[in-house]
Amino acid sequence: MVFTIDFLGDGDPLVWSLDGTVDEPAWSASRAAAYRPTVYAVAARGMTERDPDREACIADLNDLRADLDMHPAVADLRFEWRSPGFRFADQPVLRIDVDRVDAVREVARFVENRGPPGRVPYRAFDVDFSPEFRYCLETGIDPTPGRPPRVLRLDLPRTAAAEGDLTELAIGARTTAPTASSATDATSTATAEPALPGTQPAGDTVEEVLVTLRRRLAVEDPDVLQVERSDILPLLDEAATEHGVDPGLQRVPDGTPRAEIPAVQQLAGASTFESYGRRMHSPARYNVPGRVVIDRSNTFFLGETNLAGALDLVARSGKPLQELSWASIGNVLTAIQIRAVRKRDVLVQWRAWRPERFKTARTLHDADRGGTTLSPIVGVHDAVHELDFASMYPNIICEHNLSPETVRCGCHDGEDVPELGYSVCDREGYLPDVLKPIIDDRAEKKRRLAEDDLSAAERRALSGQVDALKWILVSCFGYQGFSNAKFGRIEVHEAINAHARDVLLSAKERLEAGGWSVLHGIVDSIWVTPREGATQEPLEEIAAKITDDVGIALEHEGDFDWVAFCPRRDGEGGALTKYFGSRRDPDGDDPFKVRGLACRQRSTPPWVAGLQRSLIETFDGTRDPSAVIDTLAAHLATLAAGDVPTTDLLVRNRASKDVDAYTHRTRTVAALERADSIGLDSAPGQDIVYVVRDDDREGMDRVRLASEIDDESDYDAGYYREAAIRAAVGVLGPLDWTDADVRDALAGERDATLSTFDGMELDPDRRI
Repeated sequence: MVFTIDFLGDGDPLVWSLDGTVDEPAWSASRAAAYRPTVYAVAARGMTERDPDREACIADLNDLRADLDMHPAVADLRFEWRSPGFRFADQPVLRIDVDRVDAVREVARFVENRGPPGRVPYRAFDVDFSPEFRYCLETGIDPTPGRPPRVLRLDLPRTAAAEGDLTELAIGARTTAPTASSATDATSTATAEPALPGTQPAGDTVEEVLVTLRRRLAVEDPDVLQVERSDILPLLDEAATEHGVDPGLQRVPDGTPRAEIPAVQQLAGASTFESYGRRMHSPARYNVPGRVVIDRSNTFFLGETNLAGALDLVARSGKPLQELSWASIGNVLTAIQIRAVRKRDVLVQWRAWRPERFKTARTLHDADRGGTTLSPIVGVHDAVHELDFASMYPNIICEHNLSPETVRCGCHDGEDVPELGYSVCDREGYLPDVLKPIIDDRAEKKRRLAEDDLSAAERRALSGQVDALKWILVSCFGYQGFSNAKFGRIEVHEAINAHARDVLLSAKERLEAGGWSVLHGIVDSIWVTPREGATQEPLEEIAAKITDDVGIALEHEGDFDWVAFCPRRDGEGGALTKYFGSRRDPDGDDPFKVRGLACRQRSTPPWVAGLQRSLIETFDGTRDPSAVIDTLAAHLATLAAGDVPTTDLLVRNRASKDVDAYTHRTRTVAALERADSIGLDSAPGQDIVYVVRDDDREGMDRVRLASEIDDESDYDAGYYREAAIRAAVGVLGPLDWTDADVRDALAGERDATLSTFDGMELDPDRRI
């Protein structure tokens, strides 16, 4: 079965398949000589009139056809009947077969530039698909590998990569990844990859590195190269040319001269972009013909799930593994949607042009709202239960048939959406059709995960698939409100929110009527505790009745001995997403559930995160703020003594600008200046990792980069003391402790418990 597709710039794509078995693996390659990518042209009148004049559309398109007949990249032209959107009638459209994939956009621009200035008489469709996805989509090929792919890991530290030093290259032991089918069946030990193995240095000189890599590639013949960062590949290619040693990165089909297959291709350059107000960085992407390249520094799904989960999405989306590895959630969701709409003979728009329909001011006021949030009751609460609606937004979409072509359809008048009065069409919407199989499959996989007879490999595979599907379901709601979404529509977003508010408030009323106090509620989750003086109806019975009423399962997510809801920073009410609690019957190794605290934030140094976890454990064991202060003081004493490994004090921040664009001389700026001084490029959107060495100094001497330190390096104890105190305030905040209270307690004379210092080496003469 097809595994990857290479477009080598010489016309026809090279299609690679994985054959054989785990024990006797094989691969093959073939040229797709007859393949021609396709775009479509639609007459503008067909998108402005509900029932356009077909003859007039054909006349318009014939004018365009005469122009396209002379275009050198056009291979064939013919008429077909398609719809340019769910709300438009089927009509004649012009199918344009292009002679090569890299000319698709050129032809599409040609189509939309015809006609007088300021008027667009034609629109191009099915344009902006990636080449590999387009090939699979147009040929109907499933890019799921036919056998478990073999994986080889290549590591090179960032500093060495920046300096072009390949002598630090390390090669891991080869592993076998799952196929989507084997992972779904969960019938073999190959259903999930084990933890990444350790790596071994490839050699002391560049020549030794290249020779070692050549031997490993020849013997193990991996299907996947899992690289620590993508710039390893061009470095290897350049070194091969310089030293005259070909490591054999690329695969070469039988009968093809090796010189005709490049070792490394650059698919895209590095870029910086903004997403939801955050500056992000995407590294350059590279391809090695015949193999899949997975860049571990540029993969969402391989970071959040595993290869079993990723390959499950390969089968659902039709995106080959290499492309899926760097794709965003929205990118994969769109691919799944594209496959669904093509089954309905609906074309895919190129640029978002769909306007928002007219609304009255009152409707705008009612519609422009999110899900329900109930301000949490700040404090520590005993015997708390958390209940969640299972996949609430996707289930609302399916339960109420919410889709871009069904909401405010124009077919009939009705008030099907609470508060807003929007009508919803009776015909089945495409969005529920896309999501229902994903919802059902995820529920089934979760059910199987609860079984006791699964092997470790089966459990890893199913867990990866459950997590991968979760991210698709999480994004399906927000994507409806995204202005550039191919199939988004703001009215669908508003309708989903309206139903969600109705569901949560109905659940709140029913729980309170059953003798429970609602401590907090946010979108799809509710925390309750028994109301004093009331008789409680069993939660299982209430949840079952709510499930029947709203059509979405209300699940008992967990029991807590206690939950602490934290105050907002300004002290005005509770923070919506900042809480922690002790699970009554924890699944796995973690007895605590923590959200919003420093230990959950990626920028927090590991030592501070561990300290905060220790404070939570102390509070759980004693419920005594004084004991928490004792634990804090003991950790601070270790810090002041210089006994904390510097590698546990690394701060990770994302740079939002170039170093010269900053006006304030922050620690991040100091780290960027230091990186620049030693030749490390740090683009906006990339992480910069450093230790604060002397916070009183100015400029780059204020910090040291991660590559410059070891466990014995010095650090600014005062800076990390402040971070530790803030972490303690986060834990004691629900008890109405402030920053000043923590500092006063640390400064006062107290009797510290001896157990606090168990396992710590402290100076007996040092004052706390």
